[in-house]
Amino acid sequence: MDPSFWKHFRRSRGAFIGMIVVAFLVLVAVFADVIAPYAPDMQFRDALLLPPAWLEGGNWSFVLGTDPVGRDILSRLIYGARFSLFIGLIVIVLSLCGGVLLGLVAGFFRGGLEVVILRLMDIILAVPSLLLALVIVAILGPDLFNAMLAIAVVYLPHYARLTRASVIAQAKRDYVTASRISGARNLRLMFVTILPNCLSPLIVQATLGFSSAVLDAAALGFLGMGAQPPTPEWGTMLADAREFILRAWWVVTFPGLAILITVLSFNLMGDGLRDALDPKMKRA
Repeated sequence: MDPSFWKHFRRSRGAFIGMIVVAFLVLVAVFADVIAPYAPDMQFRDALLLPPAWLEGGNWSFVLGTDPVGRDILSRLIYGARFSLFIGLIVIVLSLCGGVLLGLVAGFFRGGLEVVILRLMDIILAVPSLLLALVIVAILGPDLFNAMLAIAVVYLPHYARLTRASVIAQAKRDYVTASRISGARNLRLMFVTILPNCLSPLIVQATLGFSSAVLDAAALGFLGMGAQPPTPEWGTMLADAREFILRAWWVVTFPGLAILITVLSFNLMGDGLRDALDPKMKRA
């Protein structure tokens, strides 16, 4: 990586703050078993819908209050960070690997195979992303893994088209021609010679896509097509609490804020990565 990357990335205060928040969320997700005061499914029947501790009627044993069945909201948010980051990671890995493979094939071989891949990607892009994800989950069944698979399929065209464009641009460079003349086979040209020089835009897209994956997973959970209760996933928490919005605002506010902060942090970090990895932005 360019030695000046960190210097350029650090210039963006928003990106730096976003990176710190993301690092904090990762630590919370990894050490949820240690940090959370209670198990996410532990119920306290004598503490139903308790308000946050600083409000009248609150209890400092439940800092952010409790939900309709007496579960500690703070504990569920902490464990929810593990689920949400895990969902984002799996979605990005699946869509990135599939998209890069399709984009490499389309950009390197061109011709009829390229046309077939591009038309398939166009069909996926023609359908609203959340609607397509809902259709896929409805076919496969409401489940956390099926939701991740559906979101990965939705994001597949973004990485395929981006990889194809980068491969076409790189394939015309002298170093690729020199490798081809020296006897490099197609697989080596694709994965060793060309692909490493296409990673910068893919890294930026993956970072921005991570936040979108978290958001879409929360949307599927809210609609009952993602993670199923009692899984402490933020979208599912919102779905469970929507009937209590007017009389217990905290049961929907805190999961919503968790989604907002996570998505915003990844977007800010993605913008910083884009600026730091783009030579034109560096010169500017």
